[in-house]
Amino acid sequence: MLLDNIKKPNDIKNIHPERYDDLAQEIREFLINKISVTGGHLGSNLGAVELTMALHLMLDLPKDKIIWDVGHQSYTHKLLTGRQAGFETLRKYGGMSGFPKRKESVCDAFDTGHSSTSISAGLGLVKARDLKGEDFTVCAVIGDGALTGGMAYEALNNAARLDTNYIIILNDNNMSIAENVGGMSKYLRKIRTAEAYKDFKIGLENTLNRIPKYGEHVVDTLKRYKSGIKQLVVPGMFFEDMGITYLGPVDGHDINAMVKMFKEARKIPKCVLVHVITKKGKGYLPAERHPARFHGAEPFDIETGLPSRGHKKASYTDIFSTVMTKLGARNENVVAITAAMPDGTGLKRFANMYPDRFFDVGIAEEHAVTFAAGLAAGGLCPIVAIYSSFLQRAYDQVLHDVCIQNLPVIFAIDRAGLVGADGETHQGIFDISYLSSIPNMTVMAPKNKWELSDMIKFAVKYEGPIAIRYPRGEAYDGLEDFRAPIEYGKSEVIYEENDIALFALGSMVRTAAEVRRDLKDRGYPCSLINARFAKPADTDVIDEMCSSHSLIVTLEEGVQSGGYGEKILDHVYEHKLDVDVLIIALPDDYVEHGNVDLLKQEVGIDKDTIVKRIITRYISWGNKHHKQ
Repeated sequence: MLLDNIKKPNDIKNIHPERYDDLAQEIREFLINKISVTGGHLGSNLGAVELTMALHLMLDLPKDKIIWDVGHQSYTHKLLTGRQAGFETLRKYGGMSGFPKRKESVCDAFDTGHSSTSISAGLGLVKARDLKGEDFTVCAVIGDGALTGGMAYEALNNAARLDTNYIIILNDNNMSIAENVGGMSKYLRKIRTAEAYKDFKIGLENTLNRIPKYGEHVVDTLKRYKSGIKQLVVPGMFFEDMGITYLGPVDGHDINAMVKMFKEARKIPKCVLVHVITKKGKGYLPAERHPARFHGAEPFDIETGLPSRGHKKASYTDIFSTVMTKLGARNENVVAITAAMPDGTGLKRFANMYPDRFFDVGIAEEHAVTFAAGLAAGGLCPIVAIYSSFLQRAYDQVLHDVCIQNLPVIFAIDRAGLVGADGETHQGIFDISYLSSIPNMTVMAPKNKWELSDMIKFAVKYEGPIAIRYPRGEAYDGLEDFRAPIEYGKSEVIYEENDIALFALGSMVRTAAEVRRDLKDRGYPCSLINARFAKPADTDVIDEMCSSHSLIVTLEEGVQSGGYGEKILDHVYEHKLDVDVLIIALPDDYVEHGNVDLLKQEVGIDKDTIVKRIITRYISWGNKHHKQ
């Protein structure tokens, strides 16, 4: 196999050009076979095979630098830099990341994971290169979906001022995770569907030159204008008007054509954007037909493309989806907003049923939040569905545009807590802390699927900013008999016994129920309290439990710093309550990729670790008081 001959960076240059298509086919077969077992980002990688090969043929790695926007299309890059063996452990704990990682390879120039960052990072590398007097090429590869994010335009605005070479590759497949939306998408579609403008330009020049007496004068006059003949061929020439040289579009599956254009781009002493047209999922029919499904694919059957793990129980996202469609029917003021994730957040059904009340703003979380604030100020009930790690990008808008005005915007925060295989950039472990720091914000978390439904309905009636965080994956259907009405800022006491009280938030209620059973079997009776509210914390029930318990244990699937447990600890210390407090939370650190159950063991929030810590702490506290 040709792929077996690529053991280190630049080995692709030893492949004969006539065999490039064969190598591309081998890479696609390799990726399909591996990802069908491990899961991963398949569609984006299949579409970028030839593009990546062309970059590696033109560049000298690791001297030259490639920054992959988001980075979920970097699998071919990993293969071409000698990491074939790493695909056995792709996205597994301790194994190879699904995103670029500087600590993994010197050929990974910048760690990525979120959208629209590559142009900024690449511009920084360009400036560092020039200030240090170094000589290498910098290429930022960004998708058309990522070009809906405002940060990309901030970077383009600065890159336009360069008087030194910087190459931006626009990987245009008309998709992000879902189909692209907005003005830039329409603009690129015009370019995509036009004739190859270089050929058209030459033909136009030849035609004009043949006009007796006036032809050459017309051509010369057009060329003297800023946009020249390009303006006649591609309406607007957005990039050229900004001061960025535009080359393309070029077929993203024609390696030789791309190499030629990339080499031309490297000669230009300014910022150059090369527009490359690719097909997401290319070479695998199920991925071509269903690109959204194969964006982040679970293990699947290669022949059918269907998930290989069989039927699963309803997820929290599924529950949210069902509740939203019912709310849409009952309340015409309910509107839904997503940032390019209608499928991932469960809003697709709402969009189909109430298209006039559904808004996909593209990969633009900051805009999504302030847009929602405007909707709320206009008398509507906006529900913003965003993943926890993506909402981080809109912290200022939540604080400044929603909470200062105390506007009734509902944040449905999916993927809260540990999410697993996508790693540090996607773990939703900071939202309790960063949202709880904002005045006027209320933060809730359901213990099971029924409580998620109740909380959404409660939030619709609430007259202020409110966030509901819930985890990825299967919705817990235990504790069905415990469904006390939701009261603002009040916890739910599920079991009450003496001496140890477990205060669990959201997803950790399930774990706490298991911990309680284990401790009771060992002779340590426990109370179990479903916290419900991370903010405001129910201090009344804390005071009540302190009178009959000697150890309070808080459990949350978020970082300890600024979290729910610290609020309880502060209250106990402030009021000098005679009780010990043990906080079970995540460490102040980033959590790498891996199976969620394994990650919970590693960070110490699994049942067995929690039971050991509680017993040790309880005995220690009892001995201390006995001596006194």
